[in-house]
Amino acid sequence: MLLAIDIGNSNVTIGRFRNGTLAGTRRAVTNPRAGSDELELLLDGLLRLDDASFADVSAIACASVVPALTAALETVAARRERPLVIATVGTVPLPVRVERPGEVGADRLVNALAAARLHGTPAVIADFGTATTFDCVAADGAYVGGAIAPGLELGLEALAARTAKLPRVELRAPDRAIGRDTVSAIQAGTVLGYQALASGLLTRTRRELAELSGVAPEEVHTIMTGGLSAAPWATGVEGVDVIDPDLTLKGLAILHAEVSGGEPLELGLG
Repeated sequence: MLLAIDIGNSNVTIGRFRNGTLAGTRRAVTNPRAGSDELELLLDGLLRLDDASFADVSAIACASVVPALTAALETVAARRERPLVIATVGTVPLPVRVERPGEVGADRLVNALAAARLHGTPAVIADFGTATTFDCVAADGAYVGGAIAPGLELGLEALAARTAKLPRVELRAPDRAIGRDTVSAIQAGTVLGYQALASGLLTRTRRELAELSGVAPEEVHTIMTGGLSAAPWATGVEGVDVIDPDLTLKGLAILHAEVSGGEPLELGLG
């Protein structure tokens, strides 16, 4: 079993792959101060929720944006004597044409790899998590940059924390942009406003990538992923071809297969 681990700022997400097929996923809140023992207990606990354990794991692939947890996972893998592939600009098999390649987040590179292999190029990937990122893959398969915006939940938390009378509200798209009470007004401003932000950025990045690649904008594949991509309001973002919340985990399986001689991936992975 390949254990794919996506260590984000808010959540640690794991995926269990058998013969290239995603068998299941689990998620827990990220503790950036966790040591190797705590991380090992967390991973083993998540596996046991599906009647699996670390004993079933033959290899690990990881994308991490939390350096301390990356180091902790390296310790766990060494202690368990499991081969570990960590996604970096040096390990992800994509050309990276940006000013500072080393600054590109591992999850963004893995998403680009998955989009290129599963959906084709050119492609734009919108990842809705703690931050919302837009990443672009040119027609020749190179990662060429993107955009980063604060995530929707960050904005909602800031609004509640920095104001005296505005409450934290449910993330739900209201029927009208003109709210008739405080809750619906906040939902209109945050959810409908964020749909407009995401739709606008997606349209612009798609157009610019199309010009760079010499194709029509409608020939650019657009994929949405991330923890918030499964929310009902996410379907209101315009211009999205595919919603795949597990894109990063699939990208890690592809990375492992391509750089470590892992099991061939089945077509059903996409």
